[in-house]
Amino acid sequence: MSQLLDNILSRSNMLEAYNQVRANKGSAGIDGVTIDEIDDYLRKHWRSIKELIKQRKYKPQPVLRVEIPKPNGGVRQLGIPTVMDRMIQQAIVQVISPICEPYFSKKSYGFRPNRSCEQAIIQLLEYLNDGYEWIVDIDLEKFFDTVPQDRLMSLVHRGPLKTNFLKFKMLI
Repeated sequence: MSQLLDNILSRSNMLEAYNQVRANKGSAGIDGVTIDEIDDYLRKHWRSIKELIKQRKYKPQPVLRVEIPKPNGGVRQLGIPTVMDRMIQQAIVQVISPICEPYFSKKSYGFRPNRSCEQAIIQLLEYLNDGYEWIVDIDLEKFFDTVPQDRLMSLVHRGPLKTNFLKFKMLI
């Protein structure tokens, strides 16, 4: 087993992931298992799930598709993973985020640890003080539907996780 996978499946990392997923609450996925039922589910299934992950045979469940109404009248498609898959995803994020974080732009604030909306506003004010006059707000429609997967994977191949990540790709 790779060091990356050892770290992801470590008891302390999985416990932290479990606590984070419980704190975030959220809906059940396609399997119907809720946050309140995850303890029983883990008691029954964790050993076999962990073994499947170690053998690189684990297959995440399909996501539950949900439509959320938008203010403009359209709908946003959401995919809700199972609670178990969210826990595994969280465990992965906790291990790979510190590895990848130094490679991200210092000017990026969305969904980043130790970054806030307030810091983004301060950066914006600095730009205004430097004489910049234009602000562009872009919301790309169906952006994630248009991400070229081959290009994304080529960036992953060259990035900080290249030695371990490709061995572990079945979980991405």
